[in-house]
Amino acid sequence: MGVAVPGKSGERRRRSGRSTGSRHPEGLGPWLRERLAAVRLPGRPTLRLRGRVAGPRLPERPTPRFRERFAALRLPRTRRGQRRLVQGLMVACVLALVPATWMRLAAGDRVGTTAEAPAREVAVVFGAGLWNGRPTPYLAHRLDAAAELYRTGKVKVVLVTGDNSRVEYDEPDAMRTYLTGRGVPDGRIVSDYAGFDSWDSCVRAKKIFGVDRAVLVSQGFHIHRAVTLCRSAGIDAYGVAVDEPRDATWYYGGARELAASGKAALDALFRPDPRFLGPEEPGVAEALAPTG
Repeated sequence: MGVAVPGKSGERRRRSGRSTGSRHPEGLGPWLRERLAAVRLPGRPTLRLRGRVAGPRLPERPTPRFRERFAALRLPRTRRGQRRLVQGLMVACVLALVPATWMRLAAGDRVGTTAEAPAREVAVVFGAGLWNGRPTPYLAHRLDAAAELYRTGKVKVVLVTGDNSRVEYDEPDAMRTYLTGRGVPDGRIVSDYAGFDSWDSCVRAKKIFGVDRAVLVSQGFHIHRAVTLCRSAGIDAYGVAVDEPRDATWYYGGARELAASGKAALDALFRPDPRFLGPEEPGVAEALAPTG
């Protein structure tokens, strides 16, 4: 219900059931000003200024709990404490960089372009998100590279692996639709609906779909991790690094790799089962079987 305001405009608002409102409480009428002035947030002080109600404010004097939390954030005052803080930060940075550096070294010379990729029967494309049910630009670029590998005869089958943990989100089917629109026959595309992360995708490609050798397709900041994980899962893998402009998304992906590399190192070391394994699927073997 709108607020009735005397005058023709008020009559129009009352008939339409809407209220245009006003930026200042003084323009809302005495009755509404009183209601606004009576508003109180539970446990929070309010401030009345000329009939208006101001939002919550900090107490004039910090509470003991606030002082304790603030004191915990203070930098060390002594030179020795500052030195230890700097050393701790350096150790944390080194520990964060070690897994990513190891994966880059482990991938070695097994990363290149589509032109440099060796001939393998299978290409594996990792999911990278959807926008309104369609591949994101980064995922589309991966699929473009996979379509090029198929057109040039470098691969015969494309295994698309992604997330389909809920009905309204289906990466593999969106990837399949995109590839068929780029000339890859539907019968040459195999879908893995439980590729929830890179390790799961690599293990399932080996254990569920029987892939022994493959060309992996991803962006440069991710491909070294993908190659290392698939090799740890038992796949002879070569990675195609898709070029991308150095935009905010690229830098975010590079920063994310620092955290993801730590988990990947643990996966490569302990080799856990994927979140969902399930029975073996003949999709890749059937797609590679001669026709006619």
